[in-house]
Formats: sequence, C-alpha cells, structure tokens
Amino acid sequence: MRSSQKVATAVLIVLLGAAIYGIVLLGRAPKMSTKLKAAAAATALVDQTPLRTTQELAGTADRADEQALSKEAIRLIDHELDLEFESARRDAQAHPAVLSAEAQGFEARLEKAEALQKTDQALADQLTAEEAKAAGNAKAALNDRLDEAKARLESDEDEVDDATQDLSRAGGSKKQRIEQLEEEHKAASAEVDNAVQKYPDPLPDQFGLVHLCKLWSWLEQKQDRLTQARQAAESAAASLTAKHDALDAQIDAAKQASPDLAAHAKKSEAPGGKGAGKSRSHEESTAAVAKMKQIGSDQKALPNLDRRADYEKQLAAVYAMWSELVRARQRAVVRRMLIGAVIVLGIALVGLFFNTWVEKLLGKTHLDQRQVQTLKATTRVTVQVVAVLLILLVIFGPPSQLGTFLGLAGAGLTVALKDFIVGFLGWFVLMRKNGIRLGDWVEINGVTGEVIEIGLFHTVLLETGNWTDSGHPTGRRVTFTNSYAIEGHYFNFSTSGQWLWDELQVVLPTGEDPYPMIDAIQKSVVEATQATAKEAALELRNAAGSRDIGAFSAEPSINLRPVLGGIELSVRYITQANQRSQLRTKLNQAAVDLLGKRNVKSVPAPAPTPAS
Repeated sequence: MRSSQKVATAVLIVLLGAAIYGIVLLGRAPKMSTKLKAAAAATALVDQTPLRTTQELAGTADRADEQALSKEAIRLIDHELDLEFESARRDAQAHPAVLSAEAQGFEARLEKAEALQKTDQALADQLTAEEAKAAGNAKAALNDRLDEAKARLESDEDEVDDATQDLSRAGGSKKQRIEQLEEEHKAASAEVDNAVQKYPDPLPDQFGLVHLCKLWSWLEQKQDRLTQARQAAESAAASLTAKHDALDAQIDAAKQASPDLAAHAKKSEAPGGKGAGKSRSHEESTAAVAKMKQIGSDQKALPNLDRRADYEKQLAAVYAMWSELVRARQRAVVRRMLIGAVIVLGIALVGLFFNTWVEKLLGKTHLDQRQVQTLKATTRVTVQVVAVLLILLVIFGPPSQLGTFLGLAGAGLTVALKDFIVGFLGWFVLMRKNGIRLGDWVEINGVTGEVIEIGLFHTVLLETGNWTDSGHPTGRRVTFTNSYAIEGHYFNFSTSGQWLWDELQVVLPTGEDPYPMIDAIQKSVVEATQATAKEAALELRNAAGSRDIGAFSAEPSINLRPVLGGIELSVRYITQANQRSQLRTKLNQAAVDLLGKRNVKSVPAPAPTPAS
C-alpha cells in the first residue's frame, strides 16, 4: 500500500470514528446540570418533580393493569403534594426567613407604599361618594380632586408593584412566600383535577425479531425510569422519616430549654402536684407565648411528615408492582425472541440437511440419472429460496403494507437486477422438457461444448470445438448467463443417445468397375451401424413427439461424385457422439483393408525367367 493510500485510510478511519462518537453522544438523553437543577428548584417553593415523573410514566402505560397503577400513583402523589404544601405554608408562618438588610429596606418601602395606597384609596372612595351628592361648582371641584386622587392611586400601585418585585428578588417576605405557596398549590391541584390523562394505545402484537428487539428496548427504558422513580420515592420516604425524627428531637430539646414548658411537663408528671410560678414582665410573657406557639406549630408538622412518608412508601410499592409487570412483559418478549431464534436455526438446519435427505430418497428410486439430477437441482434451489424467505420473515416479520412493499420492491428489482432476474427465469426454462441437461452437447452463441454445470443463474460448458472436428474437449470452461434461454436461442445436439451424422469418404481410382467396391464398403458400414441405426431412428421419432417426421430413415446413405483421378464415395451414417471417433476409425480401417485386397488381385503375376 502506498503512502497516499495509508494517509487516506487513516483519515477515513478517524472521520468514521468521529461520526460514530457523534451518533452515540447525540443519542444520549440530555442531563440537567446541578446548577440548572438548583435554579429550577429555587423557582418553585415545593418540588413538583415526582408529579411530573408520575405523569410521564403514565404516558407509557399501554395496558389496563399498568394504567390502573399509574392512576393510583397519581392519586398518592397528589395527596402527598397537598400535605407538602400545607407543611411548607405552616413552616413559612412559624419560621419566616431572616431577611437581609437590603430585603428589610425593600420590605419597609413596600409597607410604606401599601399604607399610602390604602390612604389614597380611602380618599378616592370618599371623594367619589361626595361627588355623587354634590351639585354645581362643588361637584366640579370634587371631580378635580377625585382625578388628582386617582392619579396618585395609580402612582401608588406602580410603587407597590416595584417594591414587591424588588423584595421578591431579595428573598421575599413571609407574606409573599405564603401567597406564592397558595398560588402554586392551586395551580398544581387544578392540573391534577382537570387534566385528562391520555394513555397510549396498546402496542400491536407484531411478529419478527426486529420488532421484538425494539419492544424489549422500549420496555427496558420504561423499567429504568420506574426503577429511578421507585428509588426516588424510597429516598423521599427515608428523608421524611429522618426529618420527623430530627424535628421530634428538636421539639423535645426546645421544651427542655423553655422554663414554662419544662415546669408544665414536671407538673403533669407529678401526681396531683401544682407547679410553682413566679411573676414575670410583659416582654417575657410575650416571648414565652411566641415560643410555645412555635413549638405547637412544629408538633403539628410531625403527623404531616408521618403521612407524607407513608404516601411515599405506598408510591414506592406501586412503582415496584408496575416494574414487576414490565419485567414480566420483558420475559415474555425474550421468550418469543428465543422461539424466533429456534425457528431460524431449525430452518437453517433443514436447509442444510434437506439436500442429503433428498439424495438418499432419490437414490432409492428407479428414475433416469438425468431426471434424478434435475430433481435434485430443482429441489435444492427451491428449498434454499424458501428457507431464505422464511428466515427473513421470522427476522423482520410480515410487512405492514404488503401490496405497496411488493410493488416498490418488484419495480426496483426489475430495474436494478434485470439480468439476474431474466437469468433466474431462464433457469426454469432450461429445466423444462425442451431444455438442456448435464452431459448434453449444445451450441450457445456460437460456442459448442458439453454441459457440465447448470446453476441458478449460469450455464457452464466444456468447449469441444466445431462439430466437424473430432469433438475432443479443448479444456476451456465457458460460462453463459441463463438469460440466453429467454432472450436468445440455443442448439441442443443431444437426444437421449446423443446421435449425430458422420461421413466416410473414399476415392476409388479410375479404370476399374467401382460398384463391387461400393457394395463391399456399404455392406461393411451397414453391418457396423445396423443396431445403432434402429435405436437412433426410434429415439429421434420419440424426440419429435406426436409430429410426423415423414420418410425419415437412419440407414446409411451413399453419394458418388467424380473427382480428379477417380470417383469419390461418401457414406453418411448415424452414430453416438461418444462413439464417433471409434466407429470412424473402424470404418476407415475396413475401407483400407478392402482397397488393399482389391489392389492385390489386380496386380498380374510375374513372367517366368528364361533358363540360362
């Protein structure tokens, strides 16, 4: 390989690798980065990802049993979401976020703007009422004051909106957080209550290993998503349980740290005892009351956390049952794939060993050898074609649009594989009664020879030269596409005995009567070809079928013509192709012997030598 070819090969390999890497990379599902996840969680006060996951999984439930589980999962996650919103609202009330200095400034500005808006609104309402009762100049003056108040009120609304946006960007206040929670809760509840879940139609029961592989891949993806959802539910249940235990311990610690709650606990523990109290200031009492309210709010959150953890556990159980249904479907699909593989292997084995079985079966018959070879070739090709079609049917399944598929495939194959199709059809023509068989002597496109192979698309001859030659093979194999049987023509010189005409030529010298020699040579030829002539005449008449071939005779014929130096005798006789050379040699030898005896008789005896 030259250096330029090596460089080109290396470049092509690198490009091929890059293309494959790109296909694999783009085929992966995009994953949200940690920053994007944090940003998405920050925009919503309550994480609604479990609800979205359940709704997406419901979109893959194509069977009644899976749809029932998806509805149960949506019901559980809806109840758990209600409890989470309630817990978030209570937490926002009991534990408001600590505002930064900037947020505190925005909050003061908002309170001032809201107070001013309330004052201007009250003034506008008062002026509206007075204007309705006034008349004349007083009404006009009140109208002017009312317009001025409305203008200030619009300015106040803009100021409130601006301060609200600034406070929201700085972290928001307790009131804003509660309002946002209520809006999100209403939107989520309306989405669950009003949404009409659309389930996909059941997947059609398609045949073919390719379709089964696609179905298994789709079920595997669903199985992965269900596993992730179940793990997320189990993790959420464990997290809620841990949060419950931590909050319970925090409440106990807060009770122990609060003198009033500790004294109340001791009082309740002491049978019939009364707690001794002491006077305190108003500020201390107010702080103690606030502390007790906060602890009471935290205690109300404990059963909420328990119910949420229970819902998550039930949701994990639903996902587990759903996953088991999908796993059962996967096992059924794998079983069908194995059955298809067994069918393919069985067809392949039958195709491999059927030829041997046919040969054994035909070997027990008493058919002609050429008929046996024809049956073997026909059966082998038929079995191979049928086996390939059945294997393709098992692998790809029946086409959905069979008529359109066959039409397009037929048109494409006709144009692209015209020669092969015509050659394939020509094979069937050659296998008919008037076709050719192994061992026949034929002429195709000017080439003569003996047929040594008849394939599905090609015919192979062993060239034997022109028929006027000796007929010995030249050693060259000539291959023809079988399309000649349809588009062209061929000559078959073979009957069942492969008969052909040959000639014996003898030149008789002048000066003597030629008829005794002609009779002797004719008698010799008739004796040598008598048996074969009758057999040839019978077979040639059978080859002609029901058509009368008239006064056909296979007997030797004699032609005479004068030539320079004598008379040329031509004896035309019929012989088998494989015995042609032997019979010609025999007849030539007989003619030479006859001519030799004649010459001996015609030579005069030598005169006696006189005595000395």
